[in-house]
Amino acid sequence: MYTKSDLIKHIKEMGIKPSDTLMIHSSMKSIGEVEGGADTVLDAFIEYMEPGLLIFPTHTWAQMSEEHCIFDPLTEPSCVGILTNLFMKRPGVIRSWHPTHSVAALGKDAAEYVAGEERWDTPCPREGCWGRLYDRKAKILFIGCGLIRNTYIHSVEEWNNVENRFTEKRVNLKIKTPDGSLIERPVYRHYTPIGSIALNYDKLETPFIETGIATRGKLGDASCILGDAVGMGDLTTEFLQRNKDLFMDREPIPREWYIKE
Repeated sequence: MYTKSDLIKHIKEMGIKPSDTLMIHSSMKSIGEVEGGADTVLDAFIEYMEPGLLIFPTHTWAQMSEEHCIFDPLTEPSCVGILTNLFMKRPGVIRSWHPTHSVAALGKDAAEYVAGEERWDTPCPREGCWGRLYDRKAKILFIGCGLIRNTYIHSVEEWNNVENRFTEKRVNLKIKTPDGSLIERPVYRHYTPIGSIALNYDKLETPFIETGIATRGKLGDASCILGDAVGMGDLTTEFLQRNKDLFMDREPIPREWYIKE
């Protein structure tokens, strides 16, 4: 059984710095048995990252719809795991107001980081929280879930104006503010003819690892990947400039695109 001290040791060994901006995608189950459970995992990250900015996705795309149309950042559950739901309830954590792709942040510049998400009508705009990962030279950690959970790549595709990524029409959603008023926020949803295009994002793993943009590590029993947001964004942009439909199939990315012999 892992303790908080064990987990902090693993976090440090992966090369994460306390002052980093760190986005975490997670599978709690993959970590194995932890003394104190999921709360201890959060305690480890919060304690270690105290000088930095710690971020978890708190997405709600799975349940938001024309019928369930009011997004309340204070109460709406996240659809992306137990750690995200527990984290957003921690003291000092601030959740963004994006009705389908919100994030929760704790630490340095958290309020500034999450601000303004109610302005955007796409899931992951360059000017929003996902694009700000690039601006802050963030690190993105995947705990036991791999790159198919890489929301950041959805954002990179947005920046590169890749076609056939959204529904034709916006869904009429509303955001409930802390004072109880409602903000009308129609949003486009992710859509591709092949279904979930994110299932093909894992073809980036080999290029990211071989170029040093990402490294492998462990947290408890979980296999982890730690990536550099700037490198991930830049290399994926290069790939998309060669082939805008790169993620429409399972074909591996040609090695000569990223390794110069």
